[in-house]
Amino acid sequence: MISSKKKIKIAIIGLGYVGLPLALAFAKKKYIVAFDINKKRVKELNLGKDINLEFSKKELKPSKKLNFTSRVEDLKSSNCFIITVPTPVDKNKKPDLSPLLAASKMIGKIIKKKDLIIYESTVFPGCIEDECVPILEKFSKLKFNKDFFCGYSPERINPGDKQHKITNIKKITSGSTYEVSDLVDKIYNEIIIAGTHKAPSIKVAEAAKVIENTQRDLNIALINELSIIFNKLNIDTEAVLDAAGTKWNFLNFKPGLVGGHCIGVDPYYLTYKAKSTGYTPNIILAGREINDNMGNHVASTMIKEMKQKKIQISKSKILIMGLTFKENCADIRNSGVKNVIKFLKKYNCNLDLYDPWANNKEIKKLYNIEPIIRLNQCTYDGIIIAVAHEKFRDMGESKILNLCKKKHVVFDLKSLFSKDKFSLRL
Repeated sequence: MISSKKKIKIAIIGLGYVGLPLALAFAKKKYIVAFDINKKRVKELNLGKDINLEFSKKELKPSKKLNFTSRVEDLKSSNCFIITVPTPVDKNKKPDLSPLLAASKMIGKIIKKKDLIIYESTVFPGCIEDECVPILEKFSKLKFNKDFFCGYSPERINPGDKQHKITNIKKITSGSTYEVSDLVDKIYNEIIIAGTHKAPSIKVAEAAKVIENTQRDLNIALINELSIIFNKLNIDTEAVLDAAGTKWNFLNFKPGLVGGHCIGVDPYYLTYKAKSTGYTPNIILAGREINDNMGNHVASTMIKEMKQKKIQISKSKILIMGLTFKENCADIRNSGVKNVIKFLKKYNCNLDLYDPWANNKEIKKLYNIEPIIRLNQCTYDGIIIAVAHEKFRDMGESKILNLCKKKHVVFDLKSLFSKDKFSLRL
């Protein structure tokens, strides 16, 4: 293990929504090597540009304590490597560990005796020790917990949230030995103002992370199912939730599209591991099915309402406002809006896509539709307000209504506005 007398030299591997804020936080305390295989990303960060719009040019100003690089050679002087690469699922909803294993292979080739490797990527319980450690051993020719050591401190980043930042969110830490656990905890306590929680093992920390979002997924799935039931009963879901919310222990969840890299993905890591033991986690999978189908429910509800208003569906003009996976965020990957668009295309609707946060090139690449950059009055038969961007709220009801034809439907998925103006909502 790294000697307490030896200076800890940190390298961050992966500069996305997790790695970049971590690198910037640590760079306020010590010299940091911030690495990403994406050369374009590194070049942009060196120029003070964050395509994710999480940090300003001022926050990314050049610093002698921070080296943004895509050169593996620059990592060799480090003795503590923090891996923050993505852990997605494949088309069959199975964990795709390829970025994590590739990062482990790269680090395995350069680590030295007594080095420490800390993982932050979300995984299933046992993944670090069963999947990553063998790769580290293979390519380093070193022995785990004798020559090198590992830790796990799962990320708790909330993109688009300017209040809950990395330093004021409590952090779980763990290590492969008691001594390493203490060291990992000490490293993070340098930057985490909110403090840390030292888990008794790496497996416990892995499990704690994956159930955080599984619990949220199931709670949202319940509310989504209730909203479908209440819609069929012609009952106002929001009014029901407001009434039920007067009880002190009623959980405040809202219906909506579920996407992103946490809630829409993490449960599949847990169900994958559960199935490997011979157990089928029916409740978790049922929640996933409900949330995955919400895009179809939204689109079919929209079509039904348009038909009731005798609006011609084929060739109708529909505006989708918001394409990111959550509000005030630039990331369109894993967005629940994708299934809404897919469903509406089957009805031969003409779709306009608009999101003031998202990158228009990425939108066109994903949907094969040229996004619009300005909104025109009296254009749309239907509008779906899919994401609760603050910029949409600032537009106000009148501006949105002015975009519509005389006969129209506005579906306010996030209940941003008065139901008197936009009656269609979840």
